[in-house]
Amino acid sequence: MTETTQRPGGTRSPGRPRSEKAEKAIIEATLDLLAEESGVAGVSIEAVAARAGAGKTTIYRRWSNKEALIVDALASVKAPLTRPAGESVREDLLAIARSMRSERHRQHAKCFWNVVGSAEKHPELYARYREHVIEPRREIMREVLRRGVERGEVRADLDLEVAIAMLTGSMSTKTPQDELPADYPDTVVEVLLRGIATDAG
Repeated sequence: MTETTQRPGGTRSPGRPRSEKAEKAIIEATLDLLAEESGVAGVSIEAVAARAGAGKTTIYRRWSNKEALIVDALASVKAPLTRPAGESVREDLLAIARSMRSERHRQHAKCFWNVVGSAEKHPELYARYREHVIEPRREIMREVLRRGVERGEVRADLDLEVAIAMLTGSMSTKTPQDELPADYPDTVVEVLLRGIATDAG
């Protein structure tokens, strides 16, 4: 009986039990290629296999195509945001913003910029990336803001998507190589709350 594996990218691949060592090498090779100047265009099953020292059949046994592999690779280093404790909208947004700042200093931060920058050329890949990597994180932010509205901390007429765009955009204004000051998340949240908070917030 063959083993079937559910991938975060939405594919299911039958085959032998997974080799963690091989999978790690393939994921790392994919991320390394994504981080290079050519970005998404430089990633191919052949290039990943060569860099990882793996056979193409090993890759295809786990991922149906390049897009599924890239989404899984990105998901491996951009984990879903931890749900904040729910103490207040201010504290919850601070926890999220600080987490986003920490992510910028990870080894593969440039990968995400390259994928976003190639969205027009690779719409299907970007759609998968948004669905499986970005949207779960944005939903955490929506929960925080909805809770703020329910508690009267945030204006009832708040456009959640605009507020989320303001938060995430502010945390992405510099290139991955630029270090954000330690207090930058605090500044971003305070400025955001001036526009969306009620007097009670």
